Amino acid sequence: MLLIQRTAFSYFEHETNPANGLVLDKTAPDWPASIAAVGMALASYPVGVEAGFITRQAARERVLTTLRFFWQSPQGPEPDATGYHGFYYHFLDMQTGRRAAHCELSTIDTAFLLAGALTCAQYFTGEHLAEAEIRALADGLYRRADWTWALDQQNTVSMGWTPEQGFLAARWNGYDEALLLYILGLGSPTYPLPAASYPAWAAAYQWGNSYGIDYLYAGSLFTHQLSHIWVDFRGIQDEFMRGRGIDYFENSRRATLVQQRYAIDNPGRFKGYNQHCWGLTATDGPGPARRIVDGVVREFYDYLARGVPYGPDDGTIAPWVVVASLPFAPEVVLPSIDYFVHELDLHAGNPYGFKASFNPTWPDSQGSAYGWVSPWHFGIDQGPIVLMIENYRSGLIWQIMRRCPYIVQGLQRAGFGGGWLAQTVADSRPSGVVSAENLSR
Repeated sequence: MLLIQRTAFSYFEHETNPANGLVLDKTAPDWPASIAAVGMALASYPVGVEAGFITRQAARERVLTTLRFFWQSPQGPEPDATGYHGFYYHFLDMQTGRRAAHCELSTIDTAFLLAGALTCAQYFTGEHLAEAEIRALADGLYRRADWTWALDQQNTVSMGWTPEQGFLAARWNGYDEALLLYILGLGSPTYPLPAASYPAWAAAYQWGNSYGIDYLYAGSLFTHQLSHIWVDFRGIQDEFMRGRGIDYFENSRRATLVQQRYAIDNPGRFKGYNQHCWGLTATDGPGPARRIVDGVVREFYDYLARGVPYGPDDGTIAPWVVVASLPFAPEVVLPSIDYFVHELDLHAGNPYGFKASFNPTWPDSQGSAYGWVSPWHFGIDQGPIVLMIENYRSGLIWQIMRRCPYIVQGLQRAGFGGGWLAQTVADSRPSGVVSAENLSR
């Protein structure tokens, strides 16, 4: 397990621009940076220090370079800026740090970026001047995000904004990875989301039953994982979960078991699915293409949010998302990891371990046991491997973020209570923080 974690961590060592801390979204030629991948990298550096993958000094320098870039990068309505109102564009040019192509200012990806920064603020608590600056910059970046602006005068947060079209019509509404977004937005001391935004988001929840398992539905497995990278939901409940008698951690365990049961049932009759080979999520695929496979017309997709049990499904499996479920259901995840590594041999020979996905049903597999394999690694796949293995092993990120007053306040304002949260008193600001406004822009 340590080898899988170490190999995934090396993505951030080698696919990061040392001049600005930007992390390549995926290992394709001329590809931009992803701010979500940057957030994953920031959160991974404390793991790397504790595991001995990187020295504290080297990690500190990487974090400081990254946070300085985001603090000093241009914020404004111009179409080639880096961000606006404290939020950042989904993809940035790896060299210049400016908006890539015509992508959106992304509220959810900014949330992952800020979560990574706050992780570093809570970890680098020493007296070294660089660590004090890390705390100040992370605090300043978080306080600058204008969550009320992102509401666009409605009850739920917009998914994004562009200079050309304004706010996107799509909103974060209903259970998904935006659980973290709402916690961060509610915890802001400067531009907080109103308390009413959380129940407005949760009003679209879908409680369901699949394979005899009751759970809060979200089809792609990553939606049950990403918020859990930073927040320990064991034993704490909001109003919805109190009414169901479980917590979000238990819900993610159930969603993981549904994924396995779906693969065993295999309603689409895809090749390779079994009790150890499962994991449908947002990932790369062999399409877009339509092929006849064993007399059946199959539709294959490229990058798409695949889901269980209602689809879409084209036979594409993502090993990384199985690894990221390790804290929830190790009894089914560990045998699956062993299967991917030793039976299918999907880990060895790749520079960063597991490729994004594979599809045994794809007909142009040349007899391979695992069929089509994505040629790419993605930063947002590598991060959950590093971080969720560590949460399973030591709970490091959970322990760090329990001390973050913004997370604590966000949870409290969302109506969470019980467990470790009942024992925690939120501070007004992180200890040792100096004002970011006193730093050079």
